[in-house]
Amino acid sequence: MNLSEPVLAERDVFSRIRLLRSPGIGPVSYFQLLRRFGTAAAALEALPDLAARGGARYRPVPAERIEAEIARLRATGGNYLFHDAPAYPRLLAALETPPPVLTWRGDLSLLGQGAVALVGARNASAGACRLAREYGAALAARGYAVVSGLARGIDAAAHRGALAAMEHGGGTIGVIASGIDVTYPPEHAELQEDIARRGLLIAEMPPGTEPLARHFPFRNRIIAGLAAGTVVVEAAPRSGSLITARLAAEAGREVMAVPGSPLDSRSRGCNELIRDGAILVQSADDIAELLERFDGPSRLKLREPIWTAMDEDPTRFLPDSEADGSPADIAHLLGTAPVAIDELIRQSGASAGAVQMALIELELAGRLIRHAGGRVSLA
Repeated sequence: MNLSEPVLAERDVFSRIRLLRSPGIGPVSYFQLLRRFGTAAAALEALPDLAARGGARYRPVPAERIEAEIARLRATGGNYLFHDAPAYPRLLAALETPPPVLTWRGDLSLLGQGAVALVGARNASAGACRLAREYGAALAARGYAVVSGLARGIDAAAHRGALAAMEHGGGTIGVIASGIDVTYPPEHAELQEDIARRGLLIAEMPPGTEPLARHFPFRNRIIAGLAAGTVVVEAAPRSGSLITARLAAEAGREVMAVPGSPLDSRSRGCNELIRDGAILVQSADDIAELLERFDGPSRLKLREPIWTAMDEDPTRFLPDSEADGSPADIAHLLGTAPVAIDELIRQSGASAGAVQMALIELELAGRLIRHAGGRVSLA
């Protein structure tokens, strides 16, 4: 979506970005504030009072910083895509906490195509890289958008394969953990620019953001969320690729893995996924067949829940009349051990909206930590 489009006025773009970049505001609190106040501008006006009720003084991010961000994004040729834009991908919106805004460069129509994620090890073997390249090319030739994270090894091979075959109607989507104008790893500068020019490049972090370790799980959730299925070609245990696979499974997507020798540590992650219920695949035909006939929950049985998904609810971004009353008194129910928000609602006897507003007040005051799976604790 271009900033000049009448769908969202520029002042609304500014307010939404400023709200999301303000201290203590994450995707959960962002959506709750929009539900409560209707617009980002109204939410911004309310933030100081909300934080004061939580016991702290508060100032939103300076307006000058947002002006600089928007100017920087425009200079790169990038655009914003908000959660309620027509082009926002339906599968990504179905996550429990979809990114409220993405920045992008390239061909946005790729978000409307069937997508499959190809991920794997950074230090992948030559054979696995060749396989990922062949899979990427074959799936793009079938009309799929091949999604990956522009990392070394399997990711880069999958992107290159898809780029080589995209004249047949498919394409590739690169999701990065940095700002849209930052290249990582540095040696992929040409590949990243090629994807932005011929495919689609996506980032959740603000322009100018250098990639940090904590950003990669958020990038992985976007990779998993965009695709109907995720294929792991080669991965070590406890790798980022396995996080992506588990996020895909928890979002109800198909998870596939390429088996490998138990003597190669780079294959252990894939073999463990297959043991836990991921589908063994050995060709692009296997992958396409599974995606074409998949219509139920993922068969992967998670041993370590990482992310909780929910069914898509198109009304969950609308203003919430439940939250019109006073916030719930829940501070005494919280401790340093994470507790589910549903449990707070049951224990307090308050409405969901009242509990959420109380949590936002504590979060703005720096007294609350949000954890995966819809759990919270005191800081």
